[in-house]
Amino acid sequence: MNIGPIHLGAPFCQAGLAGYSDRAMRLVARRRGCAYAVTEALLDVILLNGGEGLRRSIDLNDEDHPLAGQLIGSEPESMAAAAVILRDAGYDVIDLNFACPVKKIKNKARGGHMLMDVPRARSILRAVREVIPAQQPLTISIRRGFDDSAQSEDRFHEIIETAWSLGCAAVRVHGRTVEQKYLGRARWEFIADLKKRYPARTILGSGDVFTAEDAVRMLRETGVDIVWIARGAIGNPWIFRHAAALLAGQSIAPPSIHEQRDTLEEHFTLAMQLHGESLAGRRMRKMGIKYSRFHPQSALVKTDFIAVHSLRDWTNVLDRWYGEDDPGVWPAATAADEVNEAALLTTSG
Repeated sequence: MNIGPIHLGAPFCQAGLAGYSDRAMRLVARRRGCAYAVTEALLDVILLNGGEGLRRSIDLNDEDHPLAGQLIGSEPESMAAAAVILRDAGYDVIDLNFACPVKKIKNKARGGHMLMDVPRARSILRAVREVIPAQQPLTISIRRGFDDSAQSEDRFHEIIETAWSLGCAAVRVHGRTVEQKYLGRARWEFIADLKKRYPARTILGSGDVFTAEDAVRMLRETGVDIVWIARGAIGNPWIFRHAAALLAGQSIAPPSIHEQRDTLEEHFTLAMQLHGESLAGRRMRKMGIKYSRFHPQSALVKTDFIAVHSLRDWTNVLDRWYGEDDPGVWPAATAADEVNEAALLTTSG
């Protein structure tokens, strides 16, 4: 459970999620057992342009560590310059996103499309490594291939070998191809084979981790060092302590209605401090929808959260549904959830 010199207290981390994993979401999770977190993908050119884009992107405080700043881009020079910005801002780890299934921009590869342009991926790795201190961990996030062809898997291994040769501290592997995006099943057996191939290397696994049970099962079935929890962490900051308890052979009760209310109030307050009330209302509406899964009257609570626009609206939902301290419920992942939630992730990998 190490990423370079950084030791983690538990083998679970909160993934970068576009439009979700801001500092508010991360802090709520950290206070409930999250040992490591990653920012959403930060576009290099936005960081380099400065101004409001840079201010919004540099998003951490003293409580928010260890934290990886995840970079995405297509040019070695701009990726290296952006990595310097994150380095100087105090991010503990720099993660290069070679996983996101975004389209090519001006015929240049970025994200998962690096799997079609290995020389570019290698150049970016070298350029960033040169500007990051040797003691600071550099990691990559990558999918198992662009498609299911043998050539694509060969390119995957070329990038992995380059990462190890340059001293990367860890690799996160998503069990789907770029072409799959978020459809179909993630191939955990591919991740398991990779860990067997590199038993001494730190490998994070991701894909189809919706519940604490999924997270523990991935650890046991693949042998990865750390599980990257993405969609399963949205509206469920308790997943980290739940997974740790399961791993230790213990059981814990779902969050009570009272505990859910405290968490919902805390999350909105943090979001409002970060974004202001108007933007917080829009961002937290979709969070509330996911939190509602824990409520015994989840369908009705979800409907009320959909109508939230302000702190007053948010408080009204809490006053209506979160007054009685009835037991909560652990939500189960369904096939419909997987399809619907796939649309949420456009740049997280």
